[in-house]
Formats: sequence, C-alpha cells, structure tokens
Amino acid sequence: MVAAHTSHSSSSGEWIACLDKRPLERSSEDVDIIFTRLKEVKAFEKFHPNLLQQICLCGYYENLEKGITLFRQGDIGTNWYAVLTGSLDVKVSDTSNHQDAVTICTLGIGTAFGESILDNTPRHATIVTREYSELLRIEQKDFKALWETPLIEPHIPHRPTKTIAQVPSEKILRAGKILRNTILSRAPHMIRDRKYHLKTYRQCCVGTELVDWMMQQSPCVHSRTQAVGMWQVLLEEGVLNHVDQEHHFQDKYLFYRFLDDEREDAPLPTEEEKKECDEELQDTMLLLSQIGPDAHMRMILRKPPGQRTVDDLEFIYEELLHIKALSHLSTTVKRELAGVLIFESHPKAGTVLFNQGEEGTSWYIILKGSVNVVIYGKGVVCTLHEGDDFGKLALVNDAPRAASIVLREDNCHFLRVDKEDFNRILRDVEANTVRLKEHDQDVLVLEKIPAGNRVSNQGNSQPQHKYIVMSGTPEKILEHFLETMRLEATLNEATDSVLNDFVMMHCVFMPNSQLCPALMAQYPFPSQGTEQEKMDYALNNKRRVIRLVLQWAALYGDLLQEDEAAMAFLEEFYVSVSDDTRMIAALKEQLPELEKIVKQVSEEPKAPQKKHKVLLQLFNTSDDRAQKRQPIRGSDEVLFKVYCIDQTYTTIRVPVSSSVKEVISAVADKLGSGESLIIVKMSSGGEKVVLKPHDVSVFTTLSVNGRLFVCPRDQFDSLVPLPEQEGPSAGTIGTFELMSSKDLAHQMTIYDWELFNCVHELELIYHTFGRHNFKKTTANLDLFLRRFNEIQFWVVTEICLCSQLSKRVQLLKKYIKIAAHCKEYKNLNSFFAIIMGLSNVAVSRLSLTWEKLPSKFKKIYAEFESLMDPSRNHRAYRLTVAKLDPPIIPFMPLLIKDMTFTHEGNKTFTDNLVNFEKMRMIANTVRTVKFCRSQSFNPDAALTNKNHQDVRSYVRQLNVIDNQRTLSQMSHRLEPRRA
Repeated sequence: MVAAHTSHSSSSGEWIACLDKRPLERSSEDVDIIFTRLKEVKAFEKFHPNLLQQICLCGYYENLEKGITLFRQGDIGTNWYAVLTGSLDVKVSDTSNHQDAVTICTLGIGTAFGESILDNTPRHATIVTREYSELLRIEQKDFKALWETPLIEPHIPHRPTKTIAQVPSEKILRAGKILRNTILSRAPHMIRDRKYHLKTYRQCCVGTELVDWMMQQSPCVHSRTQAVGMWQVLLEEGVLNHVDQEHHFQDKYLFYRFLDDEREDAPLPTEEEKKECDEELQDTMLLLSQIGPDAHMRMILRKPPGQRTVDDLEFIYEELLHIKALSHLSTTVKRELAGVLIFESHPKAGTVLFNQGEEGTSWYIILKGSVNVVIYGKGVVCTLHEGDDFGKLALVNDAPRAASIVLREDNCHFLRVDKEDFNRILRDVEANTVRLKEHDQDVLVLEKIPAGNRVSNQGNSQPQHKYIVMSGTPEKILEHFLETMRLEATLNEATDSVLNDFVMMHCVFMPNSQLCPALMAQYPFPSQGTEQEKMDYALNNKRRVIRLVLQWAALYGDLLQEDEAAMAFLEEFYVSVSDDTRMIAALKEQLPELEKIVKQVSEEPKAPQKKHKVLLQLFNTSDDRAQKRQPIRGSDEVLFKVYCIDQTYTTIRVPVSSSVKEVISAVADKLGSGESLIIVKMSSGGEKVVLKPHDVSVFTTLSVNGRLFVCPRDQFDSLVPLPEQEGPSAGTIGTFELMSSKDLAHQMTIYDWELFNCVHELELIYHTFGRHNFKKTTANLDLFLRRFNEIQFWVVTEICLCSQLSKRVQLLKKYIKIAAHCKEYKNLNSFFAIIMGLSNVAVSRLSLTWEKLPSKFKKIYAEFESLMDPSRNHRAYRLTVAKLDPPIIPFMPLLIKDMTFTHEGNKTFTDNLVNFEKMRMIANTVRTVKFCRSQSFNPDAALTNKNHQDVRSYVRQLNVIDNQRTLSQMSHRLEPRRA
C-alpha cells in the first residue's frame, strides 16, 4: 500500500486536521467537528447518528495523488473506504495479468467500497485513483465492530422490526412526525391502546382508519389505493411499523404504530408543533403522493407471486404499459409478466449483477438507476438507463452471458423475470396461438385470451375465452372481423371497440383504395346452397358489411369528400343496398342511415360556394366572431406569404394540403423564376430547415414566429430571419392586468376547445405514422399543438418584458391564478402550457421575483408543478385525468408522445403480416380524444353573457417572443447572475 501524503489542501479546513489525528488523541470537540462535516457526505447521509459518531472516533484520513493503486483484484482486504473528494477507477481482469484489466466504472464523491473485509473474501477489483483524492478509511477490526454492534439511543427507540430501508431519510422522518402530530391534534382517538385476542397493543392506529383520514386531508389523494401507497412510504422506512413486523401496509383492520410511539413516554405535540404541522401538512401530502405509487409498486412486487391479488396484478399491468422495454409485447404477455415479476434492488454503485460467461438465469428491466455493460478487453461498451432491459438474449438462445453488468450508481431498482417463468410464458403464448395458413404461409394469427364476462344479461353462460387478432394480411383481418361481428340490436362496448380499432387504423395498412373494393367483394350473393341457405347467408353477410360501412363513414365524416374513390364506392354501395331491399326486406332497416350519410357527404361539396374556404396566412379566421369555427380541410385554400432572400415576399394561393413541390411551383410561377428553388423553414432564432419535396402540412408546422423562405440552394447560407420574427419589444401588462384571471382562463378555454374540437382523430394517426405517407394534412392538430407553445412563450415573454420587480411578482400571481382556473375548467392543455412557461429557465432563475411571491402562491405553484413530474411516464398527470369527466381539453403533447412511444417501439409489419396488436394500442390512445369530447363544452353562461370582446380578442392574438436565447438574455438583464 502506498503511504498517504500528510499535507492538506487549504480547502480541507479544520475538520481534516481533526480527522488526521490518531483516534485516541481526538477530543470531544474534534469529534463534533468531524461529525458535522461527515453528515454532509453522501455516503453517510442515511447513517444513524450513533453510527456516524463511532466512525468519527475510529476513521482515518488519507489523501492520494492521481494513479495510485489502492489495492489489487485478488488481494485480501484490510480496510473499508469512503470517497470525500476526487474519484477512483474500478478495474477488472478476467486473467491473473493486471495489464489487461478494463475500467468498469468510476467511484465519485460520496461512494463507499471495501465491504469484502467483513468475510475476508479477496477483492473483486483493482482500485486506482483517477485524480487527487481524499478518503476516509476504517480498519477491518473497527468496521466489523461497527457492523455487528446494535445501536440503541435513549431518545430514539430501537425499531422492533427490520425495515426495508436501514435508516429513514430526514424527509420521511419529518413527514411521519407531521402526520402523527396532526392526527393527535385533529383526531386523537385514532392513536390509542387497542385490545385484540386478549392482547393489548400500545398506542396503535388501524389501517382502514389511516386510509380514511388521509383521503379527507388533501385533494391530491384521489383513491384508497393511492393512500395505501403513501402510508407504504412510511412503512418502508420504519417511520410507521406494523405491530407484527409485516412489510406491506394494508387497508384492513390491522394495527400500525408510529416510530415516535414505540417509546413508553412519547410526548404529545406542543401548541407550537401543532401550528408548524398544520402549515406543513399539505407539502407533506404532496411529497407522499409523488413517491407513494413507487412504494406501492415495490410493496406488490415484494409479495410472492402466488399472494398477489387481482387488484395487485392490474396495478402492475398498468405500470408495465409505460415501460419502454416492454412496449413491443402483447397485452397477454404483459399480463402474464405482472404475475411473475420480482423486485430486486442494490444499494451500491460498482456492484456486479452478473459476469460475462456465466449462465443466464434471469431477464432484467431497469426501474430506477443505470448500469454499465462491460465486455472483457473492451471495457464499458454502453450504458443502460431506466426503462431499458438486459439479459434476455442469454435466455432466448440458452447461451452464456455476452457481457458483465455493473451498477453505475447507488440505489438501483430492477424488475426481474427468472428463466423458468420466462420460458413458461413463451410456451403459453405459443400454446394459445392459432395460425391460419394458406399455401404454407401464415395469413392470420389469433391469440386465445380470457373473455372477461362469464354470464350474459339473459343469464346464459358465455364462453370463458375469446380469440383476438394479433397479426394477419389486411384482407384476412377484414374477413375475420366481418365473420365474427355480432348483429344484436345493441352491441356491447367491447365489440364496438374491436370494430373501431379496424375502422380507425385501416388507413395504415389498407387504404381506402384497397378497402372499398374488398368490402364490395364481401357483399355479393353466394353461388352455392339452397335458395333459403343463400338468402340466410346473404342477409347476415350483407348486414355485417353495411354495419362496417356505416361505422367507417361515421368516423371519416367530411374527410370522405376529399377522397374520390371513397365517394364513388359509397354511391355504388348505396345503389346495391337499395336494389337488394327489394329482394331482402330485412335490409330496409339499415337503408335510411346509409342514405343519410351518402347525402351528407355527396351533396355538400356540390354547392358552388362551399367547395373550399380561403384562409388567411396565420389561420386566425378572424371573421368567426359570430359563427362556430370550422375544421380546416386539405382542399381549403390558403393565402400565404413566402419570403425571398432580400426579405421581400410573394403571396401564393394554394390548397392547405399542398406538398413542398407544389408550393415551389406556385412560387416559381409568381416570381417568373426558372431557377431550381428550395423552401426553407426559418425560426426567429435563425435555425433553418430545408423542406423535402414530398413534405405536407407546410404552412401549419411552422414555429410560433416561424416563416417560410424560398431561395436557390446556393443562397441558403445567406438567409436571415425577418425583424418582425423577433416578437414584441414591450409587454401588454397595462391591458392584461385590468382583465380578471377567471375571464382570461374562460376565454382561453373557449378558444382552446374550438381548436381541439376541430382536430380529427385520424390526424393523430397521420401525425404518428408520417403525413407524407398518407399525403394528408394535419392542419388542425398542428394549430392546436402550436397553441400550446404560444401560451408557454406568452407567459415567459410578458414576465421578461416587465422591468419592475413588483409588477413581475404580480404577473407570477396572475399566471398562477389563470392556471388554477384553467385546471378548474379542465383545460389541461393551457394549464400545463402556463406552468411550463413559469418553469422555463428564463423565469425560474428570477430568484428576486420568486422570493417576493407570497408563500400561499408558492405552495399552489409547487402543487401544480408536481403534476408535471415526468417520472413513471407522467403518472401524476394520468392519475389526475383519470378522475375527470368530459369535456376535457387534454395535455396534447403527452398524447402525441404516447402514440410515438407505441409506434417506435413496435414494428408495423411482422413477417409480412400487419401487427394488429400495435394498431389496437394506438387506437386505444386515440380513443382518449374521443372520450374527452364525448360531452360538449358549454361555456359558463354568467361569464359568456358579459361583454368580453376585449378579453376574447386578446387571448386569440397573443404576441410572443419564441427565441429562448433572447428570453434568457432579457432575464439576465432583469436580474444579473449573483456573484
């Protein structure tokens, strides 16, 4: 071992001098100084105070230069270490030759290593200083004594049960104290001695009563399940204990005791403490509501698989839907996994989960943290993060591990599937799979799943299983849905959704040009059988086709007017059904509905003035004051300015659905240019994107202050933004502050609802799979998404243009109030846009402004900000939305993210068959939009009847700066960075 240097850096200070003394020479004052400093070191932040005191008495200080080997792989250890400053490399060799050792991870400040001294096993790795480093060292004999000695403190009772977390964190200790003191203050009868089976349990609470109480304390607690998760947080850390030492909190008549009540003479809270707890209660509830779902998940996953309830399995399944590594798996496989997944956690960075060459026994999914993938001779080849998986290849191929997996950070959590369960699930899936073949090729793949409902409304028993389509050729999928369609007068929701999945998603794999002929092919009379058999078959078959056509036409609506093949099919189909009603009277009941749809879509465009409307450049349709906003269609024409390199412009009039190639042609005609031109999107910050010839939605996908430019390709580098793209130079606070927050939120919601209501469900699909693949515009969706950015930048712009500190504080309050009213109106799109505007770095860094904000508003903002928490795929937001009834204006960027997540994680075609499981998942997300609009939005009559034309105009014509760099510069001028 290399001797440590004895000199100290000037930054080490007094505590290093104390630590550098021999343990027997340290005074009590020395120990106190060391204790105060070590409490701030990450490696010791959760240590019991008594344990930390003992470390102060026996620890040694060492400082080492760069490149010093602390110990080698294979050595027998004599010391335990914690890193105070600097960093060290961990190197592993698969031979006895240390020259071929590769670095598998780096230990930074606050990490600890060397636990192998407990059992005298050889060191697993070589440790080398990466830079000048300072360490705390504890010798083997002292470390063993610390490890084995129980720590009991007179004023902190020893816990009667081994908790999941060895030492509770300060935050959770404080949370437990606040909840206990609040209960003693508001409902003291809940904590009392209780008798059960002749045994007395001191100072206990009942699980059900704790859940009831928590649900009454805060609006952020939506369900009993959520409350259970929040109590589980305290149970995991030993701040609350089950009297019989169980680790799972249950909403049952079971006894639980707070940590403070473990001691006989636990004091009651003073009046001062009661007041403090009242003030901190909502912050505590918010904290527990954020971390409760994770604790609940861990609680369920720690149960043996056989003990998981139906609710437990459903909870796990819901979580699995948002894990990236599982996105490609079928619903059946995810539900199977819910029953076998095991929770596994490791506290220390550098832990080797498994080594290259070992037999594969498990598949892992990262729930929290990250790991390094290490290959001998190459070192760290990649890093895997939350949502990634590893270890599956060795199970599938029954081969040795291809790499070693090493924890990259402390406190990593995993979901584990063991080999036996993994293989069983694969076998079960294959056993429940039915494959229909033609010419030795799969043409339809079905999977048997539980049917759910066991008894029909008439009391008849129903089949306990059903078959769902997993993949197939487009024609076979259509044929299957027609054959299995039930023709009862009232179709149940499940049957409807299955048909809707096909109708909504067929454009991806079977466009109308293929679907329409296929439907006509399914419609004719059969050529074999008796007359009666032919008639029965024809009746049922035709009714099914008519039913499907009606659903298809209802979904597409006015969009059919833009599809000549679909229009021709509808008219031909209507004639065929009309002719058939003469021979088959039973078809007459469906004819009026079909006739109504055909007239609706075929007659409207024939009116001379209604073929298309002309839209202004910014799509504000400012003439819509007295009439309902109409959706933009691809055939509508737009008057649009396209700018040249000298910043002059030409105005073109083209259809909204025009491709870039068609726009270039229109511009070239106006300019009389024969040159080869390109179209460029230019943002206010100067970012330039050359559009591809086949791109569509050219006009509506611009950024808030974006513009279109045209130029020869060789002049691209000379393009610069227009002065008008910079945005306003003065704020509108003079106008804005005179308007009530409620009126502003109300008018914003009316406008947002108009925009949202114009978005066709199919636009979401076109956006996800690529507009150019369908040659369709997504103008309405684009404008709604742009509105989100506009509101976000409006918030930042107004605050950064406000030079007076007191006025900025008033603006913060105003925006928080508007956000609260938007949330009340269930306008989540604007609500999130405002909160994201307030959390923009140009606003959040204005510390002088935020310091002046009253604590009441800070708390409201903190609660709102918690709903933006992206962890577990925005679980906080999803829990909130799940409790709302329509009408709702959803957080649209998250819906888009969900669809993109599913699309990118799953192939559209597998083995040349349509992956219909993917279609089903995306259709399910699109149905969220349908649910949000299932009730119409009725504006508040009391507010609508007032004359709010000024507010209405203001919220529809926001002027903003959308250049983040400009906003940041303005922010720094308002409040320069503190020295």
